Amino acid sequence: MAKRSRVETEQTVNQILDEALKQILTIGFQGMSYTTLSNATGISRTGISHHFPKKTEFLVRLDHRIGQFFVDTLDFSSIASLELSWKKALQLAEHKAVLKLFFSLCGTSDDSVTYFRAVNTAQEIASTELGDNGVKCVNHLIGYSAILLLESSPQQKAA
Repeated sequence: MAKRSRVETEQTVNQILDEALKQILTIGFQGMSYTTLSNATGISRTGISHHFPKKTEFLVRLDHRIGQFFVDTLDFSSIASLELSWKKALQLAEHKAVLKLFFSLCGTSDDSVTYFRAVNTAQEIASTELGDNGVKCVNHLIGYSAILLLESSPQQKAA
């Protein structure tokens, strides 16, 4: 078998990452697996695990993209605009998935995922654009999101 070029390897890795991002945003990180990635990309599970030996490595490599995806829908022009845009984003399944991922990673002992950029990026932009009140607003919205996601969880509905 001929050795793959660096360009071909990079294309394969990007194909895997693109699909991983899509699945994280649609079926969630927990639902994504080497099997679901293999089925969607046509790349063997072994081929995927060669590039990503641990599932959390997807998060490390996609951290910036997930963070950018999340903050791109937020309006940092005022506190009211930030609150409104955040609450609108929470109505979209993909944005809920980002926040669910954030909360699922809180307190994790895996060093590779201890710094999740989506929320940090929102805090940094809010700080730059709106000062301390912007950071307080983001922190408030994180709490709001946690309660909203908890109220909409299947376990809560069953109770």
